[in-house]
Amino acid sequence: MEKLGWGEGSFDEVYYGQYISFYMKRIFFLDDSGPPFGHMLLALGGYLGGFDGNFLWNRIGAEYSSNVPVWSLRLLPALAGALSVPMAYQIVLELRFSHCTAMGAALLVLIENALITQSRLMLLESVLIFFNLLAVLSYLKFSNSQRHSIKYMGVFTYLLVLSVAAVHAWHLIGDQTLSNVCVLCHLLARALALLAVPVVLYLLFFYIHLTLLCRSGPHDQIMSSAFQASLEGGLARITRGQPLEVAFGSQVTLRSVSGKPLPCWLHSHPSTYENGRGSSHQQQVTCYPFRDVNNWWIVKDPGRHQLVVTNPPRPVRHGDIVQLVHGMTTRLLNSHDVAAPLSPHSQEVSCYIDYNISMPAQNLWRLDIVNRESDTDVWKTILSEVRFVHVNTSAILKLSGAHLPDWGFRQLEVVGEKLSQGYHESTVWNVEEHRYGTSQEPKERELELHSPTQADFFWRMLTLRGDDSEHKYSSSPLEWVTLDTNIAYWLHPQTSAQIHLLGNIVIWTSASLALAAYALLFCWYLLRRRRRACDLPEDAWLRWVLAGALCAGGWAANYLPFFLMEKTVFLYHYLPALSFQLLLLPMVLQHVGDHLCRSQLQRSLFRALVVAWYSSACHVSSLLCPLTYGHRALSPGELKALRWKDSWDILIRK
Repeated sequence: MEKLGWGEGSFDEVYYGQYISFYMKRIFFLDDSGPPFGHMLLALGGYLGGFDGNFLWNRIGAEYSSNVPVWSLRLLPALAGALSVPMAYQIVLELRFSHCTAMGAALLVLIENALITQSRLMLLESVLIFFNLLAVLSYLKFSNSQRHSIKYMGVFTYLLVLSVAAVHAWHLIGDQTLSNVCVLCHLLARALALLAVPVVLYLLFFYIHLTLLCRSGPHDQIMSSAFQASLEGGLARITRGQPLEVAFGSQVTLRSVSGKPLPCWLHSHPSTYENGRGSSHQQQVTCYPFRDVNNWWIVKDPGRHQLVVTNPPRPVRHGDIVQLVHGMTTRLLNSHDVAAPLSPHSQEVSCYIDYNISMPAQNLWRLDIVNRESDTDVWKTILSEVRFVHVNTSAILKLSGAHLPDWGFRQLEVVGEKLSQGYHESTVWNVEEHRYGTSQEPKERELELHSPTQADFFWRMLTLRGDDSEHKYSSSPLEWVTLDTNIAYWLHPQTSAQIHLLGNIVIWTSASLALAAYALLFCWYLLRRRRRACDLPEDAWLRWVLAGALCAGGWAANYLPFFLMEKTVFLYHYLPALSFQLLLLPMVLQHVGDHLCRSQLQRSLFRALVVAWYSSACHVSSLLCPLTYGHRALSPGELKALRWKDSWDILIRK
């Protein structure tokens, strides 16, 4: 806990800090890296420290202001890192290995530089590792006496424990010494502890998250219009007081319910479709991911010319035939049996321009309220999910999700889906903004549509996505095992003091070798047992298998999925997998000493080698301490001496 309160932001602290501020201000957000429990734990530290959320988390290395309780914010990750040490000890004991082996595992967790660095900052990996180890320890204690995730990666550890529990349950069912009632109680206890409780906790965390965050925030637009309207500010401010029932003459914006690949609104602009496969050269209709005046449409009665709401208003109901008039160009939403530009099996949707050729307008649409309670339901703002069925061709208005070329300004393609396979979100729309039109004259109506309902810049900022380009310190999973990469977390603005996420190379290399040795020995023993040659006593074999299932399996479950992920990944993503390797390494060493060293002399020599190895690991950990804690400045010569691999990015000031 020493010197946790040094006052400058480092690397991903900027990322997590903004979410802590959101919690303090009760602003809604969603982070796709995992469930909200981890963020809530970090926010708890801020709450206990009296943080008001007022800090601009926009620059790595920015000095924290006096209102940011840095020590309190970093306390919970530090506690999780510290408690992982005795947890490692307990797990190895529960696997029925010796106290010396358990002490060895705890020592490795204690001196591993990467784990120390990660646990001393406002980051989540140490908390994830703690709960991973807690899940394993809890199950072992439960099993020997007869869950919950921070990031989504914790799900893989949960599935691992679930698999081991399933194997144990299968053996219990076959145990003839237990009564049927006893077996049933064991199975129910496992189902409660490993299925019911984790699901309840998972849902509870989201419930707390949504209850706490009641104000409009940066991620509103990925949610439904109804959800957005329930938040204070944002869409709720925009839609306050607007009419509930859509009437003929209403001015509306139509949002795609799907929200994929981006939240967007039905849109048109004066540009026409370019030459291409069967292009009609009509006015483009797209889906635009920003609020814009060109998103407004007027719901028109095909039998009347007026574009205003009558008094009293005539509500639009399920099954009514309507025309949608683009507010700014006054052209009608239209579709022909012409192939869409990017979706050849669907038909083009446009706003009709009369070129005086043999292609008459086909601009009638039947309203289908998907979530109606009866066939006479009225079309309601926000609440109603509707489809527009083209009267002439029965095609359904659909967001294809494809990005149009430059001539379509990279906006999203909208098509008429000819062969609709039942309900699909991409064919469903809802009215988000709504007002009763009162201006019949085109110029007056244009001014009415231009009347501001929100700050466009604000909404554009909220819908901007992060840069998907490669980060300077991103790496591939293959680089993690060999420690070919590092991350510069912090650099003192005046001196050469710095903090790096950098592993103990002796431990990382040995952990990988131990994993390979376990796999080879396991396969060898398995083949030998197949030939009825049992090299290990039955209890030693079962202990060896369980150790591998949990530790080697834990490494695989927390490492291999990264090869399937397309997101940018960093060295710290390997730390949960590494923690399982640190448990396995001392157990492999004990196994070699107990079962492969035949004589007392061999055992004595092997123990001496193990002591020498632990000493070298401690020595390397001590050498890397200046880069782990950043507590003192290093000379250029010292920094060069610590750059043991050319791929390590050690910052040297000249």
